[in-house]
Amino acid sequence: MGCGKTLTAIAVIGAGYRLGKVRRVLIVAPASVCAVWPKEFREYAGFPCTVRVLLGDKQRRLKALDGLTHSPGQDLKAAVINYESTWRDGILDALLDYNADLIIADESQRIKSPKAAQSKAMHLLGDNAPYKLILSGTPVQNAAVDIFSQYRFLDPSVFGDNFYAFRNRYCIMGGFDNKQIVGYRDLDGLIKKEHSVALRVTKAEALDLPERTFENRTVTLNRKERTIYDRLRRDSFAELDGGGTITAPTVLTKLLRLQQFTGGFLTEDDAEAPKLVSRGKLDALADILQDCVLDGGKKLVIFARFLPEIHEIEALCKKILSKAKMKTVAIYGEIRKERRGEIVRQFQEDPATAVFIGQIDTAGTGITLTAADTCVYYSVTYNYATYEQSLSRIHRIGQKHPCTYIHLVAEGTIDEAILAVLARKEDLAKTIVDTWRNYF
Repeated sequence: MGCGKTLTAIAVIGAGYRLGKVRRVLIVAPASVCAVWPKEFREYAGFPCTVRVLLGDKQRRLKALDGLTHSPGQDLKAAVINYESTWRDGILDALLDYNADLIIADESQRIKSPKAAQSKAMHLLGDNAPYKLILSGTPVQNAAVDIFSQYRFLDPSVFGDNFYAFRNRYCIMGGFDNKQIVGYRDLDGLIKKEHSVALRVTKAEALDLPERTFENRTVTLNRKERTIYDRLRRDSFAELDGGGTITAPTVLTKLLRLQQFTGGFLTEDDAEAPKLVSRGKLDALADILQDCVLDGGKKLVIFARFLPEIHEIEALCKKILSKAKMKTVAIYGEIRKERRGEIVRQFQEDPATAVFIGQIDTAGTGITLTAADTCVYYSVTYNYATYEQSLSRIHRIGQKHPCTYIHLVAEGTIDEAILAVLARKEDLAKTIVDTWRNYF
């Protein structure tokens, strides 16, 4: 993570385009990563390109793909879709008809199981494309056999196209009914073959990388969510613009409701508590838990601003991690102060405690969480000093690894404006009175 896989892939695409070998590209990624690709193309591509993320129900996805296929011009065409959709009825055939010159499997560990439907779909798509590229920081998470399915898509000539032949070649079987892998043979040969077509870069090797890497993981509102958000924004603007004295507390109250909505919650009129109405950020967080904790074997810190978010995040973590016998701890306003030290100690010292969830105003200062080197911001505070303090929970004395920070950002919303303010090292609460129109 943070070593430039996406930038490298765009450079490869551009080289293929310049050589006249790549005109259509298909990018398959986890759902939470799909929205990142158009932004990266806009920022880094030095060649003409049209990028479409295939979202929504089947008909909307097919319509978007057809529009991309028949769009005029000689620019490069790139379609982006999530793994879970590739094998759906009608979509797989359309992707085959799209006839991509290059297919990219982003976070390719998602197809490590050769019998999974999405893996089989990727194998079929790969067999019909002249060029393939896989991107992963953790191609092998649990067992050496994880590599087979990814290379079956990438280049079957490396390890063949028969999983059982691969397993018999490199695995020692035993256990119940002789169906469990109890050891390996010729791992040196496996690694040599693997690296014959691979480039591996770690943060430790990339010495020019900063100690702290920041990444925005974009979450796209669906049509219904966008309509609700725009209505909330317009109503807030109209009320503020209607006259009277504009004060920071007044504006911040309106922004608060917008920010709660980007986190998935809406407080209806006369309701006592906010209601969960969207799972966009929760789904993005689930992908990160899978990649970072379950597959990557790392501990993770998650910060959020609002208590309903904290409770939903905690429930999600427990659901995903319980099967792996991993635990989650949390500190928020309702947790007694005398308990907090023990909670931090558990996260720091217990190998089975994999996730720490903190309410940013409560747990963003004064504690050490260096057992993790990755931190996710589900939502952030308006106060720069509090935000800056929270960054130092994992980046402090005792930390032995470069730190990565992932912000979950609802596209085209107040999330982007708040991060822009924090990037300028401003306290939104202190600067908003004269510029409130910029945030609605």
